[in-house]
Amino acid sequence: MAETVAVRCPACRREHRYTAPAYPCACGAPVAPRLDRDGTATPVSHRVWQDDWVAVRCGSCGRRGEWPRPEVGCPCGVVLRVALAEEDEQGAAARDDTPPADVPPAPEAATDRRAAAAARPPFLSVTIRTARDAVTATALYLRWLGYRGVRRADQRPPSGIGLAARGVVAQVDPAVRPATLRDVECLWLTAMTESAECLYFSLAGYADDARARADTLGVALFLLDLTGTPRPVNAPADVLSGTGTGTEHRAP
Repeated sequence: MAETVAVRCPACRREHRYTAPAYPCACGAPVAPRLDRDGTATPVSHRVWQDDWVAVRCGSCGRRGEWPRPEVGCPCGVVLRVALAEEDEQGAAARDDTPPADVPPAPEAATDRRAAAAARPPFLSVTIRTARDAVTATALYLRWLGYRGVRRADQRPPSGIGLAARGVVAQVDPAVRPATLRDVECLWLTAMTESAECLYFSLAGYADDARARADTLGVALFLLDLTGTPRPVNAPADVLSGTGTGTEHRAP
């Protein structure tokens, strides 16, 4: 259950009640940082990328992931960084860019997903000549993976075209430049607000720092070639391509 603590602004002395948000782990369990009830909130005077994230361990599967550090905006204009329990603070100080080790699914679930994937018909691609063709190919691939009700996403991404289905958000990037670190992080943050998985499809590939960050956050990256067949380019995408979503598959 998410914790609620009292946070006092050192500038105006106004007190706030703050509840830590919970984010979905890759295993499906909700994860929230542990707050320090006796700690003191600190004003944010300037932004440093490493300080905006905290490493939190999932209590269900043990996976350690990076999540946005808890903050409170006071009406006086001060942004307050909420104090964390010692374990999470140590995790934040010790974290690096090494992707967390994947925790394999339960043997029964893995077997069921592999069996469903083996029963899938071959993916039927469409040749990509336009940006619209790229969106069509991606929508067909999402259906092939097992997602149902694929539609245009309600929230438009900063670049490219967004698609959504139950439990997933996807971004199709037909640009001629590689997808950037910001592109990947914006997609991940959108997925967090929807409690969904996220998949990125790019025609031009990915910048090195974007690929590294995607591995850390568990974002599945695919490369779209002109035949319209998405190719997994990192481990999360490779696993999803091999096993699908575990739902019933039908030909697109």
